[in-house]
Amino acid sequence: MPAPTGSKANKSKFDCYEDLAEDEPYFVIRADDPLSDALIELHAYIGAGQAGAAHNKLAEIMELTRDRPPRPSDSPKYRETFAISQAMEVWRRNKPKS
Repeated sequence: MPAPTGSKANKSKFDCYEDLAEDEPYFVIRADDPLSDALIELHAYIGAGQAGAAHNKLAEIMELTRDRPPRPSDSPKYRETFAISQAMEVWRRNKPKS
């Protein structure tokens, strides 16, 4: 049985890890995360301009997380996630225009 698409053993043809600039921030969502598939679908729907499908997927994500206690805002993982997000924005803003 072949390794799943997008795994280390069977990289996606759009895998970008090797193309990352040395200073380019990145964030990995692993399959072990119970929201991973829904978050990736949401990203795809938004990128494809499918607002209705994106709205529905976001509602699904909100329902999946409704009964879970939120991660405390002082959680190191929570804080680092936002730090990565901010670093991505700064990196993109400062990236030389090609």
